[in-house]
Amino acid sequence: MKVVGLITEYNPFHFGHLHHLEKSKIETGADYSIALMSGSFVQRGEPSLVDKWTKSKIAIDSGVDLVIELPIIFSTQTAELFAYGSTLLLDRLNIVDYIAFGSELGNLEPLQEIADILVEEPPYYKHKLKEYLNMGHSFPVSRTKALEDYFNKLPIKSEQYDDIKNILEASNNILAIEYLKSLKILKSHITPITIKRVGSSYGETQLNSKVASATGIRNTIFKHGIDSIKEHVPYKTFEHLVDYINKYKKFNTLDNYALIIQYLLRINSGNKLSDIMDVETGLENRIIKKSIQYNDLEDLIQSIVTKRYTRTRIQRILIHLLLDMEKTMFYELMPHYPAYIRVLGTNENGLCLLKRIKKESNLPIITKFADYNKYNNPYLNRIISLDKKATDLYFLGLNTVEPFMDMDYYISPYIKKK
Repeated sequence: MKVVGLITEYNPFHFGHLHHLEKSKIETGADYSIALMSGSFVQRGEPSLVDKWTKSKIAIDSGVDLVIELPIIFSTQTAELFAYGSTLLLDRLNIVDYIAFGSELGNLEPLQEIADILVEEPPYYKHKLKEYLNMGHSFPVSRTKALEDYFNKLPIKSEQYDDIKNILEASNNILAIEYLKSLKILKSHITPITIKRVGSSYGETQLNSKVASATGIRNTIFKHGIDSIKEHVPYKTFEHLVDYINKYKKFNTLDNYALIIQYLLRINSGNKLSDIMDVETGLENRIIKKSIQYNDLEDLIQSIVTKRYTRTRIQRILIHLLLDMEKTMFYELMPHYPAYIRVLGTNENGLCLLKRIKKESNLPIITKFADYNKYNNPYLNRIISLDKKATDLYFLGLNTVEPFMDMDYYISPYIKKK
């Protein structure tokens, strides 16, 4: 009984995700699949297009056996923390044999060697990294330059390392390296494999092929409506997206929170903002200053972005501000993570997996949200309360006539039976 774990956002689930799921099962020979999925907000610092239960239904109807929520405490973090929180939770299930992740490279060996260097941090690499950071480069740019210098210094160098910059500019490669780092740090028994990304590149804004990017799909929906993407997503995705829009009337986007974000920036001082996750010294003043100059959220974000502060970082900071996610809180809760397994959807194979997890793991399995109280664990309560806050915030952004509050209590996991 082999189990493959997938770290996902499915925002929304498209043909590239379907290819990755099917290829992962073939490459590993896995009998069962588990998707660890971001819920209400995603790693790039945006609300999910649709709610987490809709995403879960699509995943289960598309062939995933079990969907577990990646808690918000890690789902909106840097690539490093996102990967660590995801890998740690899959590892603690104690039943996962493989982690299958996508990459533009499609070759595990160079990704693994880069990951090893980043974990071990040889002195020359550390020196060059510090040097580039002191020059004002962002951390991702500094890391790339330091790695290039490190590999160029090697007496014997394989051709596959000739273009470190291209490897580290590809979003899926970056996450793949972080997953490999986390597995090494955790000394995990899980075997990694990588599936080469097919179709449009990550972040491609147009629908240039049937296997379109999630960004392109979202952009097209916002510009031209749901019918415009019918041929670019699996039937079940389209069906559930239609059900969602019929119920909630609009898809979610960061711009839906523009007024709330501006309000929070204007009532809070730089001292408050400096406590928010991912804000380094000095950045809080830049954000406050720009918030006074710009009312439009897009203009505000663009005005803050520099070569050191990327757009996704600024967006994540704004999400953390909405959630009041402070550094002290994160690092206080981190040692107590993972605290639970939150089930969002399952089929009959998934029910078998849950039985195995219950036997092999000491983490409580939460299917009915209210049951978290019975574990009498203050850290569990605080971590899962952030998930609830994120859900409430998600639905607030939809600005529906009817308020949708406490949906974690009211919506049950999707269970698909034959």
